Formats: sequence, structure tokens, C-alpha cells
Amino acid sequence: MEFETAIALDRSNARAFFQLGQTWMWLGQPEAGIPYVEKAIRLNPHDQTLASHHATLGLCHLLLGHADQAIDLLRKARAENPRSYGFHLWLAGALGFKGDLDEARTALAEAIKLKPEMNSLKQMRASSVGNSDYVALREKTFYVGLRRAGMPEE
Repeated sequence: MEFETAIALDRSNARAFFQLGQTWMWLGQPEAGIPYVEKAIRLNPHDQTLASHHATLGLCHLLLGHADQAIDLLRKARAENPRSYGFHLWLAGALGFKGDLDEARTALAEAIKLKPEMNSLKQMRASSVGNSDYVALREKTFYVGLRRAGMPEE
């Protein structure tokens, strides 16, 4: 993988660590991605895209069924960038997965307000990236949470 080569050439390349962590997540191996994203944060704790780092970690934990960790990280990401519909959406999924339905519905409503066309699971699936392992994890965690929060299938 090119990111591994970049890391081998420069062990302080926070961007490469982050991208490798994201890649593992999209390959359906979020547990393998977590240490790389955490390392990216340690290497560059003031990165302008830190919200994305926290959101990616949160999504990794959600995909693994670690709702409490996911919620903490996704709340942090949302606070760092409240204009990102994705952060609200992922938080809604994590909260719904855990069963905190009132807050999940509020987060879902904010996500849809920011991006109205992303208003169904059908739309979510159409815009999703990742391989079949990643998609399977999303179905078992994130989409379950979104359904509980009130997101319709179509």
C-alpha cells in the first residue's frame, strides 16, 4: 500500500497514518485502522482536519459495536465542525445504536437539515464507499442506529 511506503519513508507523516487508518476501516477492518488514526492524532494534535480524525475513530468504534466510545468521539468531531452533516449523521447512528433515541433523532434532524438529499437509507447506501466487509459492518451497527433514530428505508 502506498501509505505504508509513505510511512516507511517518513515516520512522522500524520496524513499517511490517517489515510491508512481510513483505508483499513473501508476495507472492513476498523480494528486495524484505529491505531493508525490514533497515531496521526498524536503526531499532529493541532491538525486542521482533526474533526475528521475524531469522526473516523468514532465510526471505527461504532462499526465494532463500541457505542459509548463512538458517541464520545463523534460528539467531539461535531463540536469541532458542526457544519459537517456526516458528523451529525454518524452521531445519530451511534446514539440510535445505543438506544439514546431522543438525542439520536435530534442529531438525525440536524444532519438532514444540513444535507436534505441524504434522507433515507437508500440514499446512504447509494453514496457509500467500502468493500463488502465494511458494508456488512455498517448494516449491523450504523444503519441499525439510523433506523432506530427514524431514518426511513426509502
